[in-house]
Amino acid sequence: MISVVVPLLNEERSLEALYREIADALEPLGHDYEVVFVDDGSTDASLAVLSRLHDETTNVVVIHLRRNFGKAAALQAGFVEARGDLVVTIDADLQDDPAEIPKLLAKLDEGFDLVSGWKTRRNDPLARRLFSRVFNWVTGVISGVHLHDVNCGLKAYRAEVLHGIRLYGELHRFIPVLASYRGYRIAEIPVNHRPREHGRSRYGPERYLRGFFDLLSVTFMGRYKHRPLHLFGGVGVLMGAVGFVILLYLSIEWFWGQAIGQRPLLTLGVLLLVVGIQFVSLGLLSELITSHHEERLDERERIDQLVEEVLR
Repeated sequence: MISVVVPLLNEERSLEALYREIADALEPLGHDYEVVFVDDGSTDASLAVLSRLHDETTNVVVIHLRRNFGKAAALQAGFVEARGDLVVTIDADLQDDPAEIPKLLAKLDEGFDLVSGWKTRRNDPLARRLFSRVFNWVTGVISGVHLHDVNCGLKAYRAEVLHGIRLYGELHRFIPVLASYRGYRIAEIPVNHRPREHGRSRYGPERYLRGFFDLLSVTFMGRYKHRPLHLFGGVGVLMGAVGFVILLYLSIEWFWGQAIGQRPLLTLGVLLLVVGIQFVSLGLLSELITSHHEERLDERERIDQLVEEVLR
């Protein structure tokens, strides 16, 4: 069973063509499939078009959100409803080519858990291409997951990859990062990208800025969730060491008769040392909270095991 999840907003002119192209791509594979359209609060006739498709076919599922919640929420709603063993996501603007879906699924068969598309030749304005390139580079540096096009809407997943992932904000951009942190195998293949024929792009620099903050959140929760002292302690030790060196240098000058009371370097040294100590303390407190949470989880698991034994 293959589920194709399509988030959309005001795409009435492209929906029927998109469904036909998805059907043409999946019919030759011989598998059952469904197309899950998630209408993210459209104000045009998108819902009417989807309702007609639902009435005319047997494999179209329509989810209508009461207002525009954003792409992450729309994808989350689609993932909850999807029944397939394999899940494909594709944007509704016809820029992603449904004919590429079999290639993504074939790559999954090689043993990968998530396959992301790579728009090697993007048919987008220059400014958007530049913003995207910078964003992909920053994402790779911070997260350690290096993809050429982490935000490509055309992706294929094994269904278990999506279990336990909750999307909000701009987190839909970082599903490969979240999956990689959970130990799943990630791959990337080039896909065709077509010019936009209908509607308009809703992406701007402000979305990349919001995505950057979500990237910091994802990276922290992925890399340092179970070892926060490594992050806070490392930053604290570095700042404290720099502050200590500065104060040591000033102390030597004071010993040789130099006046240091009015020097800004003294304030900087004290500030770095104090803030460094605070960061280390914050890391220790975070470790205590994390270990307490893990102990409660272990205790809950033991209780569940005892209950199961009693029931047997």
